[in-house]
Amino acid sequence: MNEMIPKFLTGLVIILFSCTSIYRNNENITGYNFSNPSLIYELPDTLREVSGLTLIDSSTFACIQDENGILFIYDIVNNSIRNQYPFHIDGDYEGITKVDSVLFILRSDGTLFEINLFQLASPQLKSYVTGIPANNNEGLCYDRVNNRLLIACKGNIGKGEAFKDRRAIYGFDLRTKTLSDQPVFDFDIEVVKDFAVKNKIDLPSKVKKKKGEKRTEPFIKFRTSAIGIHPKTKDLFLLSASDFLLFIFDHKGGIKHMEQLNPVKFNKAEGITFYENGDMLITNEAQDKKPTVLKFNYKFR
Repeated sequence: MNEMIPKFLTGLVIILFSCTSIYRNNENITGYNFSNPSLIYELPDTLREVSGLTLIDSSTFACIQDENGILFIYDIVNNSIRNQYPFHIDGDYEGITKVDSVLFILRSDGTLFEINLFQLASPQLKSYVTGIPANNNEGLCYDRVNNRLLIACKGNIGKGEAFKDRRAIYGFDLRTKTLSDQPVFDFDIEVVKDFAVKNKIDLPSKVKKKKGEKRTEPFIKFRTSAIGIHPKTKDLFLLSASDFLLFIFDHKGGIKHMEQLNPVKFNKAEGITFYENGDMLITNEAQDKKPTVLKFNYKFR
């Protein structure tokens, strides 16, 4: 979200994607009809930079926006902000997830904020400097099976060629409150590109020169903007807003599916969360539109 792209350029990218790509609805694979959300919530301008959300219960979710240290509680039934709680100074807040009665919020520098009793006038706040090697981090979710948080790096975890085509997710142990030494998911973009070619996914392409030879390959940035673990399949869902793509990986990090998202509906997808029955919410930042939350019903429940 630090990427400053002129609005006219963003609009041009959306037009090009809309004209050159065919958005096949792979409901038989994903369980979702991404062409037809069951509900669309238009959020108020206060949340135009909405950058993450997590369900509190069937009628409310908690969310943040990336400029202010404010926790928002949103009423889904009435489509309005129910409450808001300042928890820290202004900053670049990118992810939020719920662990039982506790909320965790991720700042882009990797700092985690733990908020307990958040609905009281003076919530209990703790912070953890994780030491994650990337400077820009956006994805956060709860991994219940392994009692940890997953933190996805949007940027590279190191300098040089060895890190250029790698994207990582680290684990934050909720018992010891420490970060894993090594990534728990370590993705190779070349593998992702090969998957796109093999499955004939119609993506923008570029010419790449390697060892004196030129070849055309899919253009994929793979810059993680949100992550979530599916409550039924336990697969990892990963959004890359700049690519207009949703990726599905198994619990070992193997790629299972890549879904193209129509940029007219998903202009900047920055948050994802699931109901226990598999229904899903995805947030979109405003840019030149209204900020939205899209709900998709799960087919295989």
